[in-house]
Amino acid sequence: MVTIPYLTAITTYFSYGIYFSLGQLRDLFRKIIDWRKPDDLQGYAPICLGLEDFYVRRLYLRIQDCFGRPIAGAPDAWFDVVERYTTDNFKTIKRTSKTTRCLNLGSYNYLGFAASDEYCTPRVIDSLKRFSASTCSARAAGGTTRLHTELEESVAKFVGKPAAIVFGMGYVTNSAILPVLIGKGGLIISDSLNHNSIVNGARGSGATIRVFLHNTPSHLEEVLREQIAEGQPRTHRPWKKIIVVVEGIYSMEGDICKLPEIIAVCKKYKAFAYLDEAHSIGAVGKTGRGVCELLGVDTADVDIMMGTFTKSFGSCGGYIAGSKELIQYLKYTCPTHLYATAVSPPCAQQIISAIKVILGEDGSSRGAQKVARIRENSNFFRSELQKMGFEVLGDYDSPVMPIMLYNPAKIPAFSRECLKQNVAVVTVAFPATPLLLARARICISASHTKEDLIKGLEVISDIGDLVGIKYFQAEPKKRQQEEGRVKLN
Repeated sequence: MVTIPYLTAITTYFSYGIYFSLGQLRDLFRKIIDWRKPDDLQGYAPICLGLEDFYVRRLYLRIQDCFGRPIAGAPDAWFDVVERYTTDNFKTIKRTSKTTRCLNLGSYNYLGFAASDEYCTPRVIDSLKRFSASTCSARAAGGTTRLHTELEESVAKFVGKPAAIVFGMGYVTNSAILPVLIGKGGLIISDSLNHNSIVNGARGSGATIRVFLHNTPSHLEEVLREQIAEGQPRTHRPWKKIIVVVEGIYSMEGDICKLPEIIAVCKKYKAFAYLDEAHSIGAVGKTGRGVCELLGVDTADVDIMMGTFTKSFGSCGGYIAGSKELIQYLKYTCPTHLYATAVSPPCAQQIISAIKVILGEDGSSRGAQKVARIRENSNFFRSELQKMGFEVLGDYDSPVMPIMLYNPAKIPAFSRECLKQNVAVVTVAFPATPLLLARARICISASHTKEDLIKGLEVISDIGDLVGIKYFQAEPKKRQQEEGRVKLN
């Protein structure tokens, strides 16, 4: 959990207080000026109303140039960012035909497969010619090709489960699967910082939801023990089913799940374990098989394994892996499988080819080198950021590195200054994070060279001094240089 410094909390609250007060004042004047104008709603209620609408109009729109930046090429280590301009103080932003070559520190391209690959790309092109871009049908109708069958077999083998089912969208994999697995009379116990797709899936299931402190197995056990003792609300009958949902690597925190301890608790209280490996599959573990391999957990102890193909595999979609009985049940009941269009065949081929490269089935060692490089790059970058005095969340081996910004004024300042120096970063603020915990989320790739990382560190360090986000004392430069020479040698 993030412990915000007292002074930083006060100044951040003060900044939001100023924004809120000025925004309310502007809204008041707008009402006074427009009070004689006819109501154009014609009896309808405003479709956008409330604090969320106020936040968008008065805060987000003023810094929207820091979000949703369009790119003009593959999200490799370096990519082209489309230049934009505004003539109305960022209420609207227009694109230009110009691009800026930037170091990419924001994309999820962990293993570098999102760019052209000597093994994957020719096979993807061949699959496009043979199967076209889309099946134009759901899997349960006419949307299953041999590529889909091969993909499910490859995923099951890769993650170490008997069977798997794949879907066309990673977000939907969570939000549509949980309501199928559990319903009224069931209990979902979710980590407090689980992804929004898990939150929405849990809410849509109709099950009772309880939350435990982020990555805290001891509190998970307390919640489980209490809920089992109390039973269902009002009736106090035993729960029909209990599912504990956690992530392998938390996408906004960068820390790795304490999976061995959580699995032990689940076994003790006979609860099913649901593991979301969206950011960990392919990126961690000796052979890229995720947190189970990294932490020495038997995949047989994880009842439901979920993951996505948008990070380490350079494609799109998601999967659920588990027992043959579970996967067969999902094929009969999951609306995403029954009604949604199947994964695009070229995307399926991309995933199959990427898995083969990772496993060395392409006849080379490139896959092993990618997995080793992402670990080395991530640990080097994290170590150097911490030495510079930044507050960096997460654990070593994780390619996700949130740098805490806190103050809302520092969000656009950090993002814009980085772009000026040809470094593209992703800044994250409310509602994706709590109001006070704005951050810049750095994502490292195996395609980054040591020179790329050093370039990024130099720029971030300079801007960190300019913006004032080095919340800890930096190590002496002489010591950093000596350690850097040892690592580079």
